[in-house]
Amino acid sequence: MGITETFDIAIVGGGPVGAALAIALGDSGLRVAVLEAKTEFAARDPRALALAQGTRLILERLGVWERLASRATAIETIHVSQRGGIGRAVLAACELGVPALGYTTEYGDLYQALAAGLPGSGASLITGARVTDIRPAPGDGLVEFEQAGTARGLSARLIVLADGGKGLPGAVKVKDYGQSAVICTVTTERPHGHRAYERFTAAGPMALLPLGDGYALVWTTANAQVEERLAWDEATFLEALQAAFGDRQGRFLAAGPRSLFPLRLVTARAVTAPGLVRIGNAAQTLHPVAGQGFNLGLRDAWWLAETVLDGEREALGGAAALAAYRHRRRRDVGGGIAMTDLLVEMFANDLPLLSQARGLALTAMDMLPFVRQTFARKMMFGVQAW
Repeated sequence: MGITETFDIAIVGGGPVGAALAIALGDSGLRVAVLEAKTEFAARDPRALALAQGTRLILERLGVWERLASRATAIETIHVSQRGGIGRAVLAACELGVPALGYTTEYGDLYQALAAGLPGSGASLITGARVTDIRPAPGDGLVEFEQAGTARGLSARLIVLADGGKGLPGAVKVKDYGQSAVICTVTTERPHGHRAYERFTAAGPMALLPLGDGYALVWTTANAQVEERLAWDEATFLEALQAAFGDRQGRFLAAGPRSLFPLRLVTARAVTAPGLVRIGNAAQTLHPVAGQGFNLGLRDAWWLAETVLDGEREALGGAAALAAYRHRRRRDVGGGIAMTDLLVEMFANDLPLLSQARGLALTAMDMLPFVRQTFARKMMFGVQAW
């Protein structure tokens, strides 16, 4: 196998985060390659994603939002509560002077909007490329891949493992929550009015996110009960959902096809190494509570691009540039992981004392504007926001 081309940056994984990075580097003058295992930059995936207001601002700067806006549903208020306990809090966009706290869209629509910007980024788009090995190094690293049955390779000063790079070698820490998310769309008796719900139950959090004329449901379920819940007929599923959620939206009328995703916290032990950086799901995969996963990954891409643009070409992949990136991301990533994990651990149980403490915390948030607004800003712009 010979080296076919030399690049400044090789992005392994052309998913939403990798695509965003390539677009952000479009005017840099750097030679960028994007390696994608699929034969096209497309995904027919109906999963719903919660996009924070800060994510909208980044997508606007990337020229992507105008292609996505018509397929995104605004979240103007978020109602937070716990089943079987006191306390609730309501976060409102109008209180913070923003048009929305966030937006809900289907993964496939987001990916389509980002992929449409790739041809104009100037990056070399290498599809059908199954990466078999990476050898990062100061100066020039090597990416080996197979394409149409042929072994190929390229060199790059900086190798970026994005969403598609999460399966490549590298030490990771895994925390299995023993839960899976049952995901589907549902319709309710009352219109959603652009209100989202985050409801904590003893089995884990459940979220209703406004999407089109209905809701996207994310229902955390203990692994031991997942198969039973998937096997329920629609009437049984809706009856159980009604009992778990309550009647704030009236009756649940219909549910679409259900899918399942295991819930784990996966973090890379080292986000950077000489000539290498991990971003998005290749760096951290979070529990969907509070909907921070993709938003965190997009900020990874944005700030990596900023770090690259602030430096010199010769410094790509060097210790100083990688340290600058780690410094920029340390607080946001570390805080986002800790906050998400804490919410799962503190709210996914029915211990009486914790239930009372949670109720008091939710009541305090609802009664104290500063606390409520600070929490909302962190949801919109990251843990580092004030």
